[in-house]
Amino acid sequence: MADGTGSVSAPALRGFAPPLRRSGLRRFANRRSTVAVVMCLPLIALIAGLVVYPFFYSIYLSMLNRAATRFIGLFNYRYLLNSDTFNLVIFQSCFFAITAVFFKALIGFILAHVMHNISGRDQRIWRGLLLVPWVIPPALSTLGFWWMLSGNYSAVNWILAQFGIHGVAWLANTWTARIWVVAVNVWFGTPFFMIMYLATLKSVPEQLYEAAAIDGATWMQKIRYISLPMLRNIISITVLFSLIVTFANFDIVQILTTGAPADTTHVFATYAFQLGIQGGNISLGAAVSLFIFPILAIFSIFILRGVGRRAREGV
Repeated sequence: MADGTGSVSAPALRGFAPPLRRSGLRRFANRRSTVAVVMCLPLIALIAGLVVYPFFYSIYLSMLNRAATRFIGLFNYRYLLNSDTFNLVIFQSCFFAITAVFFKALIGFILAHVMHNISGRDQRIWRGLLLVPWVIPPALSTLGFWWMLSGNYSAVNWILAQFGIHGVAWLANTWTARIWVVAVNVWFGTPFFMIMYLATLKSVPEQLYEAAAIDGATWMQKIRYISLPMLRNIISITVLFSLIVTFANFDIVQILTTGAPADTTHVFATYAFQLGIQGGNISLGAAVSLFIFPILAIFSIFILRGVGRRAREGV
């Protein structure tokens, strides 16, 4: 009600307040950003429980002694950096990941162009066949390679023996073991690159290739001036994704060589497993696993900066 001065009384204002608050809450609930956050809450909780919490807990564990009863700071990290074996692990992890990703990207790029130039039903058949290594679980593929290369049951050496060629200890020699570990990873991961590049090539206008052909461009010039510029961002993203997965790879090395010979084929994941689970030193194993983070951070910053720069330039 209004008093003599024409103003509205406090009880009247209080009576109108709840509907205003309810309408404000309704508008807040109906906003797309609010709905999106609510829908993402289960995923956020899952990531927090399975990624964020274990990451920070690993940092805490890596600063404890072997019995996990006393805080020792960065002692585990200093110990690892002074260890010849761990320096080998760093070298092998970088060699394994960078070499495997390079060949996966190169072979996937070539196969994508071959598939792109096959038309109709034949492309679907070949595409399905080439995806088989990626569909089969890597543990099964690795067991198949182990059977072919193992010193006692090597099918490859048996075939060589039929031609009078002396067998090779494929997994007992450092460099042959390293090469085969990379080869198995390339066998498993190349179809992923192929299908990503092929999907991007499908979106490139054919008129660009036709115009280049009219101008007399060779196939190499078409790849250099048309395909590569159109694929640069997807190449960067797939390489980054594959680097992350390959650096964290465990099953291929564990099944094929178990780090042998003399710990020269260990990667971060298998060495962390050997120290932390098999050796009972969880703190040292956690420290090993955390060395992946700064290496991947450097790769991520470098690659994503290039992607962002090209996006800003409209390339």
